[in-house]
Amino acid sequence: MKRLRNPFSELEGYNCFACSPKNEYGLKMEFMKTDAGVVCHWEPQQRFQGYFNILHGGIQATLMDEIASWLVFTHLKTGGVTVRLDVSYKKPVYTNKGALKIEANLTDKKRNIAIISVSLSDQSGNLCSQATAHYYLFSKEKAKKKLSYPDESAFFCSDNKITRKDRKEKKNDQKDK
Repeated sequence: MKRLRNPFSELEGYNCFACSPKNEYGLKMEFMKTDAGVVCHWEPQQRFQGYFNILHGGIQATLMDEIASWLVFTHLKTGGVTVRLDVSYKKPVYTNKGALKIEANLTDKKRNIAIISVSLSDQSGNLCSQATAHYYLFSKEKAKKKLSYPDESAFFCSDNKITRKDRKEKKNDQKDK
């Protein structure tokens, strides 16, 4: 696994609700690239609840939509937009029981449409929600112009050092397999 950096956070005015580290009200998602896809370990907070101690379904959809875009950035090496997101809610996601694992994998690519499978699991590894994202892919030129998509190397930490947190997440991922 390789820790990903957010090159957009260097852009003036960038304030993505899902992944900007500077958005005080946002989700502040961080990502790791795997051979097969992208993974995010995310700690829910009470302020994102719907029912008492239950993560709002809209927040779950946002988490799954965002990780799909990061798969496009890092595996397909371009940008684009979500044209469809089909979400299935399987079990409650608790805001007070620890970190969640969100994982995205490319299922299919048909011309300029990527089909991405996303799962959201609780701290015990139970599948709580899943989604299929249909993503319209821009050409690299259009992604650079419309989305400020940088060179693909901008997503990787220059030293790519593995931290204790990274080791713990990798160990947890290996347990899941």
